[in-house]
Amino acid sequence: MTQSAKERLERGRKHRETAGRAAHANVLAKDRNFDPIQTLLASAQGRLLKLLPIKYARMSRSPFAFFRGSVSIMAADLGRLPHTGIDVQLCGDAHVQNLGSFAAPDGKLVFDLNDFDETIRGPWEWDVKRMATSIVLAGREAGHARPACHSASELFVSAYVGLIAQFSREPILQAARHQIHRELRVRPVSAALRQSQRATPADLLKKLTSANSRGQIHFRDERPTFWRVRGAEAREVLASLGPYRDSLRPESCHVFDLFRPIDVAFKVVGTGSVGMRDYIVLMEGNGQEDPLFLQIKQEMPSAYARFLTGVSYPHEGRRVAEGQRAIQPVSDMLLGWTSLAGHEFLVRQLNDHKGSIDIERLRGAGLDSLAQVAGELLARGHARSGDACVIHGYCGSGTKIVKAIRAFAVEYADQAEADFAAFRKAVDSKKIPLAEEAA
Repeated sequence: MTQSAKERLERGRKHRETAGRAAHANVLAKDRNFDPIQTLLASAQGRLLKLLPIKYARMSRSPFAFFRGSVSIMAADLGRLPHTGIDVQLCGDAHVQNLGSFAAPDGKLVFDLNDFDETIRGPWEWDVKRMATSIVLAGREAGHARPACHSASELFVSAYVGLIAQFSREPILQAARHQIHRELRVRPVSAALRQSQRATPADLLKKLTSANSRGQIHFRDERPTFWRVRGAEAREVLASLGPYRDSLRPESCHVFDLFRPIDVAFKVVGTGSVGMRDYIVLMEGNGQEDPLFLQIKQEMPSAYARFLTGVSYPHEGRRVAEGQRAIQPVSDMLLGWTSLAGHEFLVRQLNDHKGSIDIERLRGAGLDSLAQVAGELLARGHARSGDACVIHGYCGSGTKIVKAIRAFAVEYADQAEADFAAFRKAVDSKKIPLAEEAA
């Protein structure tokens, strides 16, 4: 039988016996029992080796870029630490550039967490620690003084803890539907929303395709990061749309059936995702001016999976799709999964009014305002997929946990910079290859 809210609050308090709140300040990086660079290289297993120099080139730009591409290192560090055992659906790769805007099924633009490759059920604090660290690193990259970065990180944790406390007192359905109403007043968020307004499928059609002499549309070839796929490989990609359709919610099947496939391409995306197989299918609805771009993106096991017991998934694409649905109040109506050539894939719309956070927008007050929004979004996702009463019972007034996670974020950001220096050293000694044209 489900416990009362009061009983769940008390259950959260008892979890302090497993992991004290002040202990969250510990990083233990000096006592690592693994080599971070070898851990990074080992995470490439199952990827296309020829694309890895592009991934490493993108990671070489800055400590924050390195942090974005090295979730396997932080997962190994977090996996060694005591944790609360209070599970939620983790975003898994919570950092400020995995916040963005996109079109909801009703066409309205929303701002939320928007990348879930690493999603898995795990301790709530792992997401909070990763996001808090990212705020410190992104703030440093944007030119803020270190004390301002540390303060913004603390502001993020305070926002998270405060909203979790609020959710623990609210009706459950009200918390699950919680909307953030300050988006247009937050400069980095409003810029992402404006970018979303411009990022239409029609614009993508102009950017990625051209017409032959007969007026037929096809993808361009822009190697090394984008190229047209033909022959048997293209036919195999299109055949995977059948199993994908079976994964859709019933109300989405009819919409999907009104489109027909036109062409297939391969696209190198992101930083952490580089090396994974990523296909783009151009589909046509009511003529050439009605395009739909589907992204068929390979998914690997979450970097956190080996540090969690009793957590397994029959299909990695399904893990990501269902994790995203658990966290977001609204998700892509064409979100699904499929299998292709022995690999597992997530399927979603590509760039349907998507907008991302620009680090340049984090100058001035932008860092603090985004930190608050990040705290609210992560709290809502955790309340939807976990138990706000249990988390609040553990956190209490919040003062102790806020200070501890801020201390963790500052020390771990320093550690990430040290790992970046080791990465650059491996690059300089030619142990790690970079693709110069992608750098």
